[in-house]
Amino acid sequence: MSEYDPTLEHSELEAQDAYEERVIEIARVAKVVKGGRRFQFRVTVVVGDKKGTIGLGVGKANAVPDAMRKASERARKNLHQVNLFGTTVPHEMIGKVGGARVLLKPASPGTGVIAAGGVRAVLEVAGVRDILTKSMGSSNVLNVVKATFAALDKMRSPYVEAVRRGKPVSELLPFWERRKKHA
Repeated sequence: MSEYDPTLEHSELEAQDAYEERVIEIARVAKVVKGGRRFQFRVTVVVGDKKGTIGLGVGKANAVPDAMRKASERARKNLHQVNLFGTTVPHEMIGKVGGARVLLKPASPGTGVIAAGGVRAVLEVAGVRDILTKSMGSSNVLNVVKATFAALDKMRSPYVEAVRRGKPVSELLPFWERRKKHA
């Protein structure tokens, strides 16, 4: 298999381009050693396909490009699927990591992404287009992003939850969806 096959390389590149990548934070961090401080850069990256698959990666290196490459690779290895309901989330959820708490609340179509900073980046690469959010407690960017991931990971599909509870799916849909059914 020593022959060069351009189709293999092309398909690899296409698979890599399917994910949108967002740099959330570039921070200079220091390690105190006997001779003084050693500085490195910590880069936080989130990747997603805008269809519910997202990943978070953190990379550290002496130079920013190296740290970005490491973070991007780790984010692509750490991909997982989250439950979405159309363009929003299925229900309200609070994610907690350290002192950071993030509230995610479903919103009717046309609302937009009401979020800032790292939370907005995570939700946009996940494919959420209508949502209300509130960041509470610590404003540490890395913990806020991890709390957003925690909240998205705890989301359950209304269909799965309806079966688990033994209720009709219509009772567990967001209120604007229930309104459509009655009209």
